[in-house]
Amino acid sequence: MSPAADTPPKAGVREWLGLTVLALPVLLLALDLTVLHLALPHLAADLNPSAVQQLWILDIYGFLVAGFLVTMGGLADRIGRRRLLLIGAAAFGLASLAAAFATSPAILIAARALLGVAGATFTPSSLSLLSNMFRDPRQRGFAMAVWMACFASGAAVGPSVGGLLLEWFWWGAVFLLGVPVMLLLLAAGPFLLPEYRNPDPGRIDPLSVLLSLATILLVVYAVKDAAKDGWQLSTAAVLLAGLAAGWVFVRRQRRLDSPLLDLTLFRHRAFSVGLGTLLAGGIAGGSAVMLLSQYLQLMVGLSPLVAGLWLLPQGLASIPAALLAPALATRIGPGRTTALAMLFPAVGLLSLTQVGGDGGFGFVIAGSIVLSLGMGLGSAVMVDLVVNSAPKEKSGSASSVFETVGELGQATGIATLGAIATAVYRFGIADTVPESTPRAAAEATRDSMPAAAAAAADLGGEAGDALLAAARDAFATGITTAGYVGAALLLATAVMAWRYLPNTRTSEPEEGEDTELVGSGTRAD
Repeated sequence: MSPAADTPPKAGVREWLGLTVLALPVLLLALDLTVLHLALPHLAADLNPSAVQQLWILDIYGFLVAGFLVTMGGLADRIGRRRLLLIGAAAFGLASLAAAFATSPAILIAARALLGVAGATFTPSSLSLLSNMFRDPRQRGFAMAVWMACFASGAAVGPSVGGLLLEWFWWGAVFLLGVPVMLLLLAAGPFLLPEYRNPDPGRIDPLSVLLSLATILLVVYAVKDAAKDGWQLSTAAVLLAGLAAGWVFVRRQRRLDSPLLDLTLFRHRAFSVGLGTLLAGGIAGGSAVMLLSQYLQLMVGLSPLVAGLWLLPQGLASIPAALLAPALATRIGPGRTTALAMLFPAVGLLSLTQVGGDGGFGFVIAGSIVLSLGMGLGSAVMVDLVVNSAPKEKSGSASSVFETVGELGQATGIATLGAIATAVYRFGIADTVPESTPRAAAEATRDSMPAAAAAAADLGGEAGDALLAAARDAFATGITTAGYVGAALLLATAVMAWRYLPNTRTSEPEEGEDTELVGSGTRAD
């Protein structure tokens, strides 16, 4: 066979226009995770939700996106990636309208829940479509990088976009952003996006769907609850229930002829090691954002809005890094690029060790940008490695696992490194509270840094200043410790990526791995 026959076909105008159509809903998916933060006080004044309802308004969207990813990945492989994407777009647009004009907290919570279920279709459908549309490794790598850059930019600009909209419109306007994007996808998708599906998919197992939902929802809920209130007995029980559901899920997948998640995917080294690297990166990134936010507000004393503006450069820095990733991976190899990428967030976390110094603010902001550069670089390489190490007919499932692991990594980072910072703070503050501090204020200070700041504000004067200074010293020690632990994790991950991830890209699936291309008269392989 001639070399020309082995060369993968180049993507044309249709594929690049299709990339634009696929990138927009992913940007919106990420934007909706953060756009509501500044709008919450406005909608609370209008709808008067209870404290519990406010939490559900914020959290149910992210919970259901994470919970339904595995299910939607399996469904995309079975009914077609384009079909599922268009169904999800229609549902997302309708849910956006319902949320924008909600007249009660219950309606808004229900609309946010539907947004989460619909949004869960975007990642597995779009990533698996990209892996089939772009067969040339270099073009595919760049397309994946653009997808990742859009996802990162959506999360980064969410609060800013929400703030700008609230300057001129009512709180419901933050949801109306989704309507024109979904209309564009529904209009252009059938013409620009080919349909791919597994030619022999098997049926969906309803029990597997329930078990996957229970696993992800319970685990994510437990780690997020632990990040807010610490590890309580009830939190541990929820986590154990989620792990038990996951154990049953895995055993069931091994017995089924057509599993919802094919566990043989984890036999591919690039897939399993790539996911491990992604998990470690998510732990570092999620914890860094949380610790940095607390540092800016509780130690520097910035308002939430100003702190958010200082965080914006960090979020945007990942975009050019993601776009640079394909060229660097081509030059030195994906494995080496990923290893190098893990060193950047390690340096970023080490900058947190300077929070107690006079020049700590500048070090921390610069370190956060360095961290984001590494996360963008590594994520863009890993999404290409993980999704394209799977057989093409299972790329929907591979895409869903990639995004699920990323969600779990960020939640786990907030819970674990955040818990380390809190434990060190409590140990350090135990004997340093000024003796003249009233008992109630001293007890609040020993609980957490936010409680200490509130207690110091209530005391006022020299007593309040002395209490706040002691709390800040202990909190700086906690952040420093978490920074060292996170940096050590990333350095170990860099070694793992250097040693075990491949440094070449393959454009063809392994023997026996075939994918049906529906409606075009050609084959995807």
